Amino acid sequence: MLEHIHLLAAVTVLGVLEQAYFFLQVIHARRTFGISPPSISGPPEFERIFRAQVNSSEYFPIFLALLWQAGLFFHQGLAAALGLLYLYARYCYFMGYRTSSLDRLAPIYFSTGVLWVLVAAAALGLLHFFLSHYLGLNALQLLTA
Repeated sequence: MLEHIHLLAAVTVLGVLEQAYFFLQVIHARRTFGISPPSISGPPEFERIFRAQVNSSEYFPIFLALLWQAGLFFHQGLAAALGLLYLYARYCYFMGYRTSSLDRLAPIYFSTGVLWVLVAAAALGLLHFFLSHYLGLNALQLLTA
């Protein structure tokens, strides 16, 4: 069983570590700019770092759900590779956003594209499962026949 999920688990742990890094960047920015919680406004430099972290946190549950569904129902290796690409894109997004609002655009578009590929893989995998489990149809055999 574990050999079927170990790559997904590793990407999940890397994702959690990335989120922790983003949280620590906000803590550092709060200290640097003298912004005490619960305040979320301050110099543009602080607001960009804060916003990048919040946005990344908002998308993280969506990413995890898609990563695991695509990995369990489609292909673990592909899902894990896409997960690594997504995490790298989110890192580039965070670093770009802390520099300027415009520098966040290319990485956010790329990471969104990766999420859509994960959606497609999860949907195809689930469709194949439902067709074969409930209707006895093997879509892969139908395509090659």
